[in-house]
This record gives sequence, C-alpha cells and structure tokens, in this order.
Amino acid sequence: MTMHINLSPEMETFIKGKVASGFYGNATEVIRDAIRRMQAEELRLRAWKAALKQGDDELDAGQGVPYNEATLDDITASAKKAMHGAQGMDADVLP
Repeated sequence: MTMHINLSPEMETFIKGKVASGFYGNATEVIRDAIRRMQAEELRLRAWKAALKQGDDELDAGQGVPYNEATLDDITASAKKAMHGAQGMDADVLP
C-alpha cells in the first residue's frame, strides 16, 4: 500500500536525522518503527488500565490489603527474592 503524508519541516528533519545516523536505512523504516512503538504503547496502556480496573474491582469486593510499613517490607522482600531467583520478574512490574 502506498500512502502519502504531509510532515512538518521539524518532523522531516527528525526523520532525515534518524536515517543519517545509520540506524535506519530509509524514512519508511523510521515511520514503521514509530508506528510499531505506538502500537506497543497502546498495548501497555490497555494492560495498565485493565490492571487498574482489576485492582479497583478487588478493592470494591473487599479484597484489599492494608498498606503499611510491614506490607511494604513484604513486597520489597518478595521483589528482591524474585529479582535474584530463577523465575525472574513479573511482567506487571517491569517498565
């Protein structure tokens, strides 16, 4: 599919700079990478919103855990153990 788009001079300069850096072979690669990144960001945002909804639903159902120093210590200890263990980090806590 061929698509023609109009870009601001600033965007055009940015894309040309990316190609000139050698990281991308041409402007199409820059645009495709940008779109893939936007798609990935949308997926992360959807997952984040779903996690927030799940948390809200659990709180509404009375399934919350009191947040205090002991709870924070437990969370920290669990994260450190997972970080140094074979199972690795939970995808929900990775950036």
